[in-house]
Amino acid sequence: MHFDSMSAFLAMGGYADYVWSAFGITALALIALVIGYHRTHKKRLEAVKKQMAREKRIKDAQALENTL
Repeated sequence: MHFDSMSAFLAMGGYADYVWSAFGITALALIALVIGYHRTHKKRLEAVKKQMAREKRIKDAQALENTL
C-alpha cells in the first residue's frame, strides 16, 4: 500500500485505531515475554548455584567424616 504523506500513513486508511493498537499490544506482549524470561532465567541460575553449593558442603562433610 502506498501513502502520499506521513499523516496518511499514520491514519492507515481510516483503520489507524485498530492497526496501531494491534502494534502496541504486540509490542507490550513481546516486552513482557522478554522480561519474564530474564527473571525466570535469573532465578533458575541462582537455584542451581545454591544446589551446587549445598552438594559441595555435603560432599565436604562426608569427606571430613571419613577421616575421623
